[in-house]
Amino acid sequence: MAVSESRADPVLERLKGLHPKVIDLSLDRVHRLLAALGHPERRLPPVLHVAGTNGKGSTLAFARAMLEAAGHRVHVYTSPHLVRFHERIRLAGRLITDEHLAALLEECETANGGGPITFFEVTTVAAFLAFAREPADAVLLETGLGGRLDATNVVDRPAVTAITRISYDHRQFLGDTIEAIAGEKAGILKPGVPAVLAPQPDSAAARVLAGRAAAIGAPVHPWSVEPTASGFRFESPRRCLDLPRPGLTGAHQIVNAGVALACLDHLPLAVDDSAVARGLAAAEWPARLQRLTRGPLPQAVPPGWELWLDGGHNDSAGEVLAAQAAAWARQGVALPLDLVFGMLASKEPQEFLAPLTPFVRRVRTVAIPGEEASLGAADAAAAARACGIADAEPAVDVASALGALTAAADGPSRALICGSLYLAGSVLAENG
Repeated sequence: MAVSESRADPVLERLKGLHPKVIDLSLDRVHRLLAALGHPERRLPPVLHVAGTNGKGSTLAFARAMLEAAGHRVHVYTSPHLVRFHERIRLAGRLITDEHLAALLEECETANGGGPITFFEVTTVAAFLAFAREPADAVLLETGLGGRLDATNVVDRPAVTAITRISYDHRQFLGDTIEAIAGEKAGILKPGVPAVLAPQPDSAAARVLAGRAAAIGAPVHPWSVEPTASGFRFESPRRCLDLPRPGLTGAHQIVNAGVALACLDHLPLAVDDSAVARGLAAAEWPARLQRLTRGPLPQAVPPGWELWLDGGHNDSAGEVLAAQAAAWARQGVALPLDLVFGMLASKEPQEFLAPLTPFVRRVRTVAIPGEEASLGAADAAAAARACGIADAEPAVDVASALGALTAAADGPSRALICGSLYLAGSVLAENG
C-alpha cells in the first residue's frame, strides 16, 4: 500500500538537506533554534525522558497506556517512524495532523534561517514547539540515539529519567565498548532528578549507570518485577501489585512494563491500580513481536500458519526473540520457526542471528525496499549460513520470501519477519 504524499512531506525533504551529515551529535544547533523560537522546551508539562538501546518505545507505550487509562492527556515523542513521520509526534492522545505538522516544520525552517542542522534536530524542536502549545499532563520523550548529545537532551529538569536495557548498537557514534555506550546513555541523568534504571545483563553497563547517578546526585529509584503464573508482581517503595501479563508479547516486556510503572511513581499524576492494570493490558506498539492477522501477507500464507513481525536489529533483540522462540516451543504444539530476514549494512547480522539459530528451520533473506544502506539479500543469506542455519537463501522481496517458505514446508509454520525497523515499516505499509 503506497503512502500518499502529505503537505508535510516536501518540508521534511527540504529539512534533510540542511546538514551534510545525517547524524552529527551536538546540542549547539538545537539550543540555537530553541532560543530563536522562545525556548519551548522550558514550557513543557512534566517530562519522562527515556534512553537505552532496547525497550525505549515499549516502555513509553506502557507509560502512555497507563496514564491515559487514568484519564490523563499525554504528549509522546518517539523515533524512528514505521510508515509515516507523523507517528513520531502524538499530541494529547492523537497523532499530529498533517496540516499542524507542516505548519510547525515551516515555522522551524524559517526560524533556522538556513543554518546547518540535522533532520532529527529540527524535527525534535518542532515536537517541543507542539508540546509547549497544546495543554497536556505529561510529556513522554524518547532519545533518538545515545543520550548525552541527543537532541532531546535539552530539558534541564525532567520529572524523571529512565534507562532501559543497554547493548551494542550505533558503535560508530557511541563507542565500541559497553561502558562507552552506557556512558552516553547515562548522559540524560540529571542532578536531583529521580532515575529509574532497568536491570542490565552486562554488569559493566550497570556499574557505569550507577556510578554516573551517584556522581551527579541523581537518586536511583528501587523497584523489581517477578514473573508469576498469571502475569507478574511489581514492587517499589510506593506500591506492590500483582498484575496480569502485559499486552505486548514476550517475557522482556515485563521488565519494560516495570520500568514504566516505576517512572509513574515520580510523575505528579494520580494513576490508580485499576488504571495500571487496564493500561498494561491495552498497550500497543507495532513491530515489536506483533502478530499479523489481517491484510494481504497473512492471507497469502496457508491455513494454520502464524505470521509475526519484529523490528529488533541487534544482539539483545536476537536474544529476546530467541527467548520467545523457546517459550513457544514449551507451549503445546510447537510450530517450526522460519525467518524472513533483512538488515541494514551498518548492523551486525551474525550477532542478531546467533541466539536464534538453534530454533530456526530455514531463512529467506531480502534487501530492505528503498534503503540504499540495506544489506544485500545474498550477503544476509551468507551471514545466516555462517551462523549455522543451513537452509538460508535470498529472495526478491517479502512476499516472495514467504512464498518460498510455504512452498518448502510440509505443514504449518510460524514465520517471523525480522532484522530491521525499516523492514518492519515497509511490511506494515505493504500490508495496509
